[in-house]
Amino acid sequence: MFQIKEQEKMVERALLLGAFQDVAAKEEAEDLLQELEELVRTLGIPVVARTLVHHREAHARFLLGTGKAEEIKALLAEHECDVLIFDNELTPAQQRNWEKLTGITVIDRQEIILDIFGKRAQTREARIQVDLARMAYSLPRLSRAWSHLGQQGGGIGAKGEGESQLEQDKRKIRGQIDRLKKELQEVKRARATQRKDRKRTPVPNAAIVGYTNAGKSSLLRKLTGANVLVEDKLFATLDTTTRKISLPNKQPLLLTDTVGFIRKLPHQLVESFNATLEEAAFADFLIHVLDASHPKVMEFYETTMQVLSELGADTKQTLVVFNKMDKVQDPSTRVVLHHHYPDALFVSVLSGEGFDTLIDRISDFVSPETRTVKLRVPASRSDLLARLHREGTVLSLRYDGDTAEISATVSKRLAALCSPFSAL
Repeated sequence: MFQIKEQEKMVERALLLGAFQDVAAKEEAEDLLQELEELVRTLGIPVVARTLVHHREAHARFLLGTGKAEEIKALLAEHECDVLIFDNELTPAQQRNWEKLTGITVIDRQEIILDIFGKRAQTREARIQVDLARMAYSLPRLSRAWSHLGQQGGGIGAKGEGESQLEQDKRKIRGQIDRLKKELQEVKRARATQRKDRKRTPVPNAAIVGYTNAGKSSLLRKLTGANVLVEDKLFATLDTTTRKISLPNKQPLLLTDTVGFIRKLPHQLVESFNATLEEAAFADFLIHVLDASHPKVMEFYETTMQVLSELGADTKQTLVVFNKMDKVQDPSTRVVLHHHYPDALFVSVLSGEGFDTLIDRISDFVSPETRTVKLRVPASRSDLLARLHREGTVLSLRYDGDTAEISATVSKRLAALCSPFSAL
């Protein structure tokens, strides 16, 4: 894709900065800055210092006041930093002003997340989504790439060479954005076709959602035995993965792992990843996974629910699952969480704690989609008898001549398929 700035060498020393206006929001700002450090380290960038700055109002030039900006410049020089990373969203003008003041690279939380997504995207769909988000972010910042051409061309009324090149690149990126949007629409249509194909078979679908690094992929791997990437990193995987499992009552279930959520997710990514996240909107029910050991677990719950609300999936039947109970040291944590989420389950993917209960509860979620039927099936219909054994739970089977009398628990769709052979 088009690069908005040259990267002659990897940055080696980063200073993280979080700015907040409301004194009451200081604790949240500190927590977000800690999360930003995790994101930065995920990219392999060493963090040498971080600082919180309280400011009464947002300034157009630097976001902070001029005096604060000069203090940050001195702090950068003291630590010999080569990159300043804001936890706040910077306007393109503010970003340019900071780079002019400090003489080093200045980026914000959005760019960090976009870079992580760019490195982690594996499938064609994920790459399209990331490229689209990055170009939408880059377009208003293109002048950073062409600041070295600012003195070229000229004359009153003339159009400078630098300006001409900048406009050409803007048109180029707008064209690429249009192309990527069309490709993304194709992906959405392909997904819709896949969903229709799935709906033709009597298999319910559950989407696993939750904050990044809560253990969604680990849960999918534990339940299905699938070879799914599992890492203790933020956004270890971006690609939607669907696997099939068979519940104890022989009812099949499709489980779909989705990309993790995060606070202050760039708006471009919320829009671009709708094609992936919409799997949650079309699922029969959701499995909301949370890290019980994290002190901000309730805030993570609200973050996820906010994104689900944007997708129109917040009213779906949801099974709340608190994972990583093996890391919970304080016994009161379970009591507090149970008080706020009385229907939630407490499990550990690592130790296996609570998994039998989890599978039983998932079966309960699926059971409203099933019904018990009594059938008289000709023995010649061995295909139907095999399907009843494969996709349902056969309660009783007796042969009467060339007819099989069978009682079974099956999905509504399979029950409709078998209705011509009903014995009732």
